[in-house]
Amino acid sequence: MSSWLQFAALVGLLTMLPGIDTAQVLRSSIKGGPRLAYLTLVGIMAGVWVWGVAAAVGVSAILLASATAYTVVRYLGAAYLIYLGVRMVVEARRAGGLVLGKTSVNDTPVRAMVKAFMVTLTNPKNGAFYVAILPQFVPVDMNPILAGLALATIHNLLVLVWFTAVIFLTNLAKNFFAKPRVGQTMEYVSGAALFGFGVKMALERA
Repeated sequence: MSSWLQFAALVGLLTMLPGIDTAQVLRSSIKGGPRLAYLTLVGIMAGVWVWGVAAAVGVSAILLASATAYTVVRYLGAAYLIYLGVRMVVEARRAGGLVLGKTSVNDTPVRAMVKAFMVTLTNPKNGAFYVAILPQFVPVDMNPILAGLALATIHNLLVLVWFTAVIFLTNLAKNFFAKPRVGQTMEYVSGAALFGFGVKMALERA
């Protein structure tokens, strides 16, 4: 059990570091309120569970063993992030800002979940992290798949707790974000952040 607490401490710290997930949740919270933000979290958490199971059965190990496989997934993820970033900036320019409480056709609940899931799934660093870290915390007498699910669930519980705080604080400031200029700036920042993550991912070496 102590090893699982150590795992929780590790992924808890990593969860709080600003990154792609933070950019997605902040953007969804500002644009669609808590509901859209939590739906985005569902997509992120689903991706984490997939990577947890994949690492447990050895699928994600392929990404580390094969430079070609890792590169293909990395470029796919980078292209998807760049596409999302550009689209956000273009839509913000057309709309003139965010409209809180109202979502566009690209921000429906299903689209929000799928988009967050795909961003998590196409980030090969998630697979690399789980393949490098997870085996150290899997009990030798436990089914690997169940252990992968359990550890991914611990990770997701911490994700839920942390981003609940982020969503709550963002919601408190909704009047500030409702201002057209502020909303448009936040959309630009979110789009630029995803674009930047995509370019960084594309340029990194495996």
